[in-house]
Amino acid sequence: MTITPLAVPPPATAVDAWHDVVTAAHRHDLPAAAPAPGRVETEGKLSLSSVHGRTVRLAATAPDGAYDGVASLLLFTDEGNRHTAFLDVLAVHPRARRRGVGAALWEAVRAELTADGRTSVSTMLELGGGGEKFATGLGFENVLPLGWYVQNVRDALEAHLRPPELPEGYAYAQWPGVVPDTHADAFAAAHNAMEDAPSGDMDEQVTPWDADRVRAAAQVILDRGGVILSSAVLHAASGGSVAAYTELVLRDPSDVRAIQYDTVVTPDHRGRGLGRAVKRHMLGAVSLAQPGVREIATSVADDNGPMLAVNEQLGYRRERTAAVFQAKL
Repeated sequence: MTITPLAVPPPATAVDAWHDVVTAAHRHDLPAAAPAPGRVETEGKLSLSSVHGRTVRLAATAPDGAYDGVASLLLFTDEGNRHTAFLDVLAVHPRARRRGVGAALWEAVRAELTADGRTSVSTMLELGGGGEKFATGLGFENVLPLGWYVQNVRDALEAHLRPPELPEGYAYAQWPGVVPDTHADAFAAAHNAMEDAPSGDMDEQVTPWDADRVRAAAQVILDRGGVILSSAVLHAASGGSVAAYTELVLRDPSDVRAIQYDTVVTPDHRGRGLGRAVKRHMLGAVSLAQPGVREIATSVADDNGPMLAVNEQLGYRRERTAAVFQAKL
């Protein structure tokens, strides 16, 4: 077994080998949970890094050339997070487990972190499984308990036939892909309201958003072959500022389960039901733009009471328990 970095972009054979590992591990470890990643998602993530940093991709290669395990590490490049990183993937094919593959990948990841001067690394894990046991054995600690919640689109639409009527002075807006120029600055300002979202004891700090960064983040999703939809509530009295928004992503256009990214209500507009309103508005948008989507999944921190209450009103059910784990180096 050898640990080798992937070329960017990787050849199709490397994408296939990587995809075989992550899908086999997913089916083994999460048999009743979310659908396994599609190949479009795998190829997209291997070909393009996030706007938040540069990605190191490592493969544990068997003598026959197959991948026994893979790891993907995001090294943040924004000034406030150059001390930390995020381990997006560390997966071992079920056929190759208990042979030291995971340990070898972790040592390679740790070497990258040390060489780059990082003092901590975080990852998201399901609770109660082999991943948690492996990580805690390496010194990772649970710093942000959370849950995955799933909404059935058809049931939610039937229960809430139309979006709530907004208070006077507010209006709905929506768009696919990159935010239109007319809303870009206001959309970026609303992203910065995420600063007060629960983050537990994570070292990672919220990075300030501007219009260019918002555009770039959406463009990466599109360039990876995915779909992004945004719904917003605008406040006319303040010049069309974005009072609330939610984003929905299909990492593969064929996905039947979409992922809800941020849902935000800015501080000056809270207490008016805008969170529930904008999420219900998104239900209508996705049912028209992507009629094959049957479910929407989202992760919510256990201490984010307001968002948990909104999700409960809209029919989300808790599917599985997870957490952000962090290790100090």
